[in-house]
Amino acid sequence: MESKEQWQSDIEQWVGSGQLRQATFSQLRRKDGQVPAKTVIRPIELKGTLHYQFQYYIDNKVTHENVPQADAAERIAAWLEQHYRQALFKTNDADVQVLFSKKGKAAIVAKPATAKSEPESLSHNRQKQRVVQEGEAAPFMVELGIMTKDGQVIAKKQDKFRQINRFLEMVTDVLPHLPTDREITIVDFGCGKSYLTFALYHLLAVKQQRSISVVGLDLKADVIAFCSELARKLGYDKLKFQVGDIAQYKDQSKVDMVVTLHACDTATDAALVKAVEWGASVILSVPCCQHELFRQIQNEAMSPLLSHGLLKERFSALATDAIRTQLLEVLGYRTQLLEFIDPEHTPKNMLIRAVRTAGGTADSARKWQEYVVFRDMLQVKPYLEQALGERLKQASK
Repeated sequence: MESKEQWQSDIEQWVGSGQLRQATFSQLRRKDGQVPAKTVIRPIELKGTLHYQFQYYIDNKVTHENVPQADAAERIAAWLEQHYRQALFKTNDADVQVLFSKKGKAAIVAKPATAKSEPESLSHNRQKQRVVQEGEAAPFMVELGIMTKDGQVIAKKQDKFRQINRFLEMVTDVLPHLPTDREITIVDFGCGKSYLTFALYHLLAVKQQRSISVVGLDLKADVIAFCSELARKLGYDKLKFQVGDIAQYKDQSKVDMVVTLHACDTATDAALVKAVEWGASVILSVPCCQHELFRQIQNEAMSPLLSHGLLKERFSALATDAIRTQLLEVLGYRTQLLEFIDPEHTPKNMLIRAVRTAGGTADSARKWQEYVVFRDMLQVKPYLEQALGERLKQASK
């Protein structure tokens, strides 16, 4: 636990040295319609002078206030202490979460700073170079209620707008691994309302004029009907939607990219199995609700962790994703675990990005042995290993 003076002095140091890149305040201490449900603070440059811009979110409106650097630390600390119970500070060196108890005591959790791109300009009028730019209306975003017809992002959809662009950035990074001499086939399992499916089609078919065929699959008939009608309205003739179960889907024999976002528990694994069987060049997966290992994990030495349900649940989720990435690497995929969106928006924000490579057998054998040690330590029998048993056996020789 940290005293008020400590976290306040941290803010003063970050602001005074120009280290603060962003602060996000959420979870109001008390219900008050006059206080923004969320405040985001960023550095900006106005007439050659550093300021900190307070971005206030109230209902469907976003307002701004610019505070000079000399006054910003005191204002930031006071605004947090008066109104919010949670804050995430992103500095050049660390991401720091501050959590206030009901009695006003602060707990601080710090981790190394998330990967940063090249330093951004602080110009007040700058526009971040996103794949989909604000001010340029994307038809699918207009139809889905994210943008107005003149390309302005609707206030309450700012988070969704950023999420879509973050996803498209991740897709752009792996495009060199997709074929360019033929039509690309993409399957999106558990597509839901398909914000990201439409975004993917917009990027590849509309903006880049690539030859693609995309299938969105979901169990909800009403959602599929909605998406099918919207695809027809937009003229996305190579984007199709079907009602179906991931494990039972057999309509494709070769798929280049598999996307699975928030498929529950072993449904994510079923999608990964399909991707491997198809020899997909790219896999993008955001897992959700990992219950399988929670029911299986046993290790007496880890009793201090496993005896607490919340800790066991979080550990099980991390262990599940570690197993998934390790088994994909045994099969010749290069994997990355990426933060999909900021953790203040949702805790389900881990994205597995896998790209198929040649993969040497010696390396696969080593990774398999690492996996076996980890699996046996936890005393688990993962669905993914069982479903890919023969392929894993051959790859690990």
